[in-house]
Amino acid sequence: MDLNLRDIRAFIAVAHAASFTRAATRLNLSQPALTVQIRRLEETVGVRLLDRNSRNVTLTAAGRELLPVLQKSLFDMEHVLVDARALGDGESGTVRIACLPTFAASALPQLIQQLKADVPRARFHIRDVVASMVNRLVRDEEVDIGLTGGDVSDPSFEVLHAGVDRLVAVCPKTHPLARRRRIGAKELAALPLVLTAQGTSVRAVVDAAFADAGYAPDIACEPTYMMTAVAMVRGGLGVTILPGSAREVRAEPGLVVRPIADDAFVRPIALIKKRGRTLPRVTEKFVVALSAEIAASSGGEQD
Repeated sequence: MDLNLRDIRAFIAVAHAASFTRAATRLNLSQPALTVQIRRLEETVGVRLLDRNSRNVTLTAAGRELLPVLQKSLFDMEHVLVDARALGDGESGTVRIACLPTFAASALPQLIQQLKADVPRARFHIRDVVASMVNRLVRDEEVDIGLTGGDVSDPSFEVLHAGVDRLVAVCPKTHPLARRRRIGAKELAALPLVLTAQGTSVRAVVDAAFADAGYAPDIACEPTYMMTAVAMVRGGLGVTILPGSAREVRAEPGLVVRPIADDAFVRPIALIKKRGRTLPRVTEKFVVALSAEIAASSGGEQD
């Protein structure tokens, strides 16, 4: 027979009150019901815990030994229940997310602050990685949700929200393109370009856009990180193409951002989870805010 929390609570109440009558009143029980609970506990542990006569109730030697043990057990179990309810209600828990570095460095900090203002006990485990790694982490269940780039065709993923990230050209203020309000694929293909490395979601979009337009771009450098690409543009090595949401494109006072007048230069982004997996309630709350941010950032072009 398993220990019953109600029986343990009844025993502790009688031990502290030294009276079945007072304990029954505190627990809002009848004395016969309280007696049943005490007897059931004694049968479960296999030893008498209380000596009772017409005038008082006292702990047996076994009762004195077990009282602190049962008090601690009750305290621990009640806190387990509180924590479990908090997890179920979304009032605590860990949001495990993998996301594109552009998003991690731009909108993510503010979204975390917003959730922690509503759920102070929320914790975050964040992996800022390229799209292919986002997908792997979600697939392997190392994270619960992922913000990835590119088309999502893997049937093991469920798309929670989809949007787009428009690409922009970044060049020095002294560059001839800086005087243009918009830039076409033809103009870009004629310039030395600093493009992020093969395997990144941005590079996949750029390569496909030039191929569809029939242009072979002049690639001067292929750095892995956007910050490196920006540094190379600053150093005069060429023009780069980055997501408009990237913080790096606006962090340099000597550079300007120009929209690309071609709908092919748009990176699909998607918030995904592994199909068939239940998200923690706190993560569900974060997904709502994250989806709203994706919708807002996808609604207009970058200026």
